[in-house]
Amino acid sequence: MAEFKGIPIVPPSKVARSGEKYTTPQGFTAIKDGVKHSNGGSATLRKPPWLRVPLGVGAEFNAVKNIVREHRLSTVCEEAKCPNIGECWNAGTATIMLMGAVCTRACRFCAVDTGNPRGWLDAEEPENVARSVELMGLKYVVLTSVNRDDLSDGGAAHYAAAVRAIKRRTPATAVEALTPDFQGVMNDVRTVLDSGLDVFAQNVETVERLTHPVRDPRAGYAQTIDVLRAAKGHRPAILTKTSLMLGLGEGDAEIRQTMLDLRAARVDILTLGQYLRPTPNHLEVQRFVAPREFDQYRDWALDMGFLECVSGPLVRSSYRAEQALARNNAGLDNARLAGRGG
Repeated sequence: MAEFKGIPIVPPSKVARSGEKYTTPQGFTAIKDGVKHSNGGSATLRKPPWLRVPLGVGAEFNAVKNIVREHRLSTVCEEAKCPNIGECWNAGTATIMLMGAVCTRACRFCAVDTGNPRGWLDAEEPENVARSVELMGLKYVVLTSVNRDDLSDGGAAHYAAAVRAIKRRTPATAVEALTPDFQGVMNDVRTVLDSGLDVFAQNVETVERLTHPVRDPRAGYAQTIDVLRAAKGHRPAILTKTSLMLGLGEGDAEIRQTMLDLRAARVDILTLGQYLRPTPNHLEVQRFVAPREFDQYRDWALDMGFLECVSGPLVRSSYRAEQALARNNAGLDNARLAGRGG
């Protein structure tokens, strides 16, 4: 078996297991689920009853799956092992992940595969994405992407091309772009902002103290907030948005300070959700945040002036994104979840 930096490379005929290196169809190597295999570690905390989710089955689920496969698209729903895939795909919607399924960074919370695509891009992807949005009849779509530090502009031009393609085919569709940080290069950020999108999102992910080791060393708390601040300054009419995972060891005072830092950058929308360990190789969950606590954190955010804070155990940055402006916590009922034991 071939090796790369001491790690065996799984041959194409074999399905890679989590933490193993494999060769992609494009010919470069990647690590399955983004983090190398590790031995040992403590047992995974048992999930509480309020984290139960519906299964991914049914006609609508299969219809979305077929569109995704037919147009050679990646979705964060699958690649990041999102617990809400059943609900979202059964509702006929998906969060589309641009520029492939291999990220150049290795954040220790994320299950997206890691590698160096060496400049590979699917030139047909922007139009394929636009056709898929049209076929699904989406009035609101979230585009996200892997980090592509191997590209000179971080993939900003490709991102912008996808937004423009959607707007050409379905002008009434609102587009949210959940982007990488483009290494803080504001010219690249502006390329995406000027593409016609409606919501610009870039996730801070965790409190400042936990940024490393939670995020890749190339990411940064201040860098993300600077990108969000610059986005609002360049296009004030565009809504800005970010997301914070809870349960990684942060304290209430740190959560509050992060909210204050984000409001100082004029961020409009905040989402709060429970961190869930995607594989045994990833960071451990330090605590499961109770549903009633999510309601308390939402109250804090609204009191600070956020336009909306969608807050709940299963919330992810793109979860029910089209409902954010209804200002009702995207229809979530944390009190009902609390009845399951929270």
